[in-house]
Amino acid sequence: MTYETSQTSAVPAADGPAPRAQRWLRRNKVPEVTVYFWIIKVLCTTVGETAADLLNEKAGLGLTGVSVLMSALLAVTLVVQFRTSAYRPGVYWLAVALISVVGTLISDNLTDNMGVPLELSTTVFAVALAVVFVVWYRRERTLSIHSIDTPSRESFYWLAVLFTFALGTAAGDLVSERMDLGYWLSAVLFALAIAAVAVARFSLGLDAVWGFWIAYILTRPLGASIGDYLSQPGGDGGLGLGTVITSALFLTVVLGLVVYLAVTRKDVIEPEQTSRHAA
Repeated sequence: MTYETSQTSAVPAADGPAPRAQRWLRRNKVPEVTVYFWIIKVLCTTVGETAADLLNEKAGLGLTGVSVLMSALLAVTLVVQFRTSAYRPGVYWLAVALISVVGTLISDNLTDNMGVPLELSTTVFAVALAVVFVVWYRRERTLSIHSIDTPSRESFYWLAVLFTFALGTAAGDLVSERMDLGYWLSAVLFALAIAAVAVARFSLGLDAVWGFWIAYILTRPLGASIGDYLSQPGGDGGLGLGTVITSALFLTVVLGLVVYLAVTRKDVIEPEQTSRHAA
């Protein structure tokens, strides 16, 4: 959306060295958007759907109790994330996985406990996300995920991520409920929608920032549909693997990919790259 360098990337003055704070670029706190990013994002989304169902059914805490527990775990993880000096794959993706669970629980609480119609919750989450983007841009003059290098930008980023999960949950449930497509057809529908965003981005010139966030929202119902298809009983249109096996399977894959990225650093945005990215 806009080209930029970090605020700490000032050129040294001609009459002497720059102050120490200006001699290095702040490190980005989020990963580069690669194929690994999208794979892990979808897997975390699937885990968010199945884990929320698993905890609600097996933990005996009820929807409200599970919501409180997972929100507390998310808060602790975000504190750790904010205290890190750079992107750390393990901390970052743990936060995403927990936000996936919490976002699902927020939507489920509104629908199941409070009786809020999906049309209303979808609208509310969409408006809330739009407000976050407007305030974020007015304050920072960019929505670039390649410059999440200050506490302010990181706060806006995680708030936007939370609302994308809540919006994706509500909108995905609304579409599935209204169209009654079943789990695997719903997954195909959302996958095609993401493919359309990719075509618009690379062939029609859709802005990189908006293309990213639209795809980010759509991966939520995509992952949820995949999770439901694998975990739900055959009589309900699923494969009947159950929430335990499905959650364990996807968590194992996520863990393996995160360890791989931590070792190879294939998704790390180096400081000198920041000024060359637009999204």
